[in-house]
Amino acid sequence: MASKKSFPLRLDPSLYEALERWAADEFRSVNGHIEYLLREALRREGRLPSPRARDQGGGTKDAD
Repeated sequence: MASKKSFPLRLDPSLYEALERWAADEFRSVNGHIEYLLREALRREGRLPSPRARDQGGGTKDAD
């Protein structure tokens, strides 16, 4: 398994509670659900490199 970057994240308690309920509905941890939501947003915007580009050292569509 690839290593993951750790960093502190401060959230408004009501936002966390909403994420916690949503994550439970999707059978995910809150951390896993946040990662899923961020990945989907990046994919929608075309900012997530394809797996092949990552293997070849490529970047996002914004990289020149």
